[in-house]
Amino acid sequence: MSKKRIGILTSGGDCAGLNAAIRAVTRRAIEGYGWEVVGIHNGTLGLISTPVDAEVLDHKTFSGTLLRQGGTFLGTTNKGDPFAYPMKDGSLKDRSAEFIEGFRELDLCGLIGVGGDGSMKILNKLCERGNIPFIGIPKTIDNDVACTEFSIGFTTAVNVAVDALDRLHPTAASHHRVMILEVMGRDAGHIALHAGIAGGADVILVPEIPYDMEKVAAKIRHIYEHEHRSHALIVVSEAVKAADGKPVMKQNDEGRFNYGGVGHVIGEQLYKMTGAETRVTVLGHVQRGGKPAMRDRVIASAFGVSAVDLLAQGKTNRMVAWQHRKVVDVALEDVVSHYNNIDVSGTLVHTARGLGICLGDE
Repeated sequence: MSKKRIGILTSGGDCAGLNAAIRAVTRRAIEGYGWEVVGIHNGTLGLISTPVDAEVLDHKTFSGTLLRQGGTFLGTTNKGDPFAYPMKDGSLKDRSAEFIEGFRELDLCGLIGVGGDGSMKILNKLCERGNIPFIGIPKTIDNDVACTEFSIGFTTAVNVAVDALDRLHPTAASHHRVMILEVMGRDAGHIALHAGIAGGADVILVPEIPYDMEKVAAKIRHIYEHEHRSHALIVVSEAVKAADGKPVMKQNDEGRFNYGGVGHVIGEQLYKMTGAETRVTVLGHVQRGGKPAMRDRVIASAFGVSAVDLLAQGKTNRMVAWQHRKVVDVALEDVVSHYNNIDVSGTLVHTARGLGICLGDE
């Protein structure tokens, strides 16, 4: 492949480690192949904007502290699907042709997209329609992208949750309370399970394992009566359903519904059933921000280098993934057709049960 220009964008929710991935793509493209890299602003919105919203990236772009910063300096979006873009009059318009035209206008020969499973589906479909060489890099604090053991941002989010548990424990012990920590994770409970094990939780509730409040209450009573401890820690994933079998959701200012509030529901139920004084902490977007953890920086860097190498090899419609302590590439059609839930018979669930942690089902 001759000298060319490639584009990179970040799409979906932000997380720590995105800037490390953009940096790796830029440095590998320039140092390894003498290519030019164009950073596209605000995800897919940058290519459907008039004029196209983008900038050329080079070594000077990363001469400061971007490697150490959370978020994405290019900006991102988790709304405005180009295939069904919401217009001011309330209608939906297919703007996929504008996305493709924006790509052509920048004179790009390939695109690297850093996103979660939803972004991968949209970007893969857009690039197939426009015959655009595309390589995906997985990122999400939820760690729910299929075919990869880790996605960018997950480790940092777990570290934030563990830090919160470390801070909640002494105040729980001081006031003889049950502290409930509600974490993000959408429909997958990876953050809750990892943080709960690392943070010494007594109860971990995740969407993949239906729970019985009587079992949770029994665990708290056991702690009080047999472990002679007057405090406890509970970690709850935001998508855990309430007693009526429905997830707890709130409507935002834009009219969309988001998960949030199940921790308070469980806290009230637990108080009524046991009399235990409960307090609830909802971490929310705190898990997305902050300085990237070491593993997120390393994996992001490895993903970025490998993504550029795949384009150089003429490969397309692939996603880089972390498997068995190395980077591999997988077909995007395999990624977008699966979802990475917790393996309920896997090692971490077995570990939690072995530690005596209640998962709400036994």
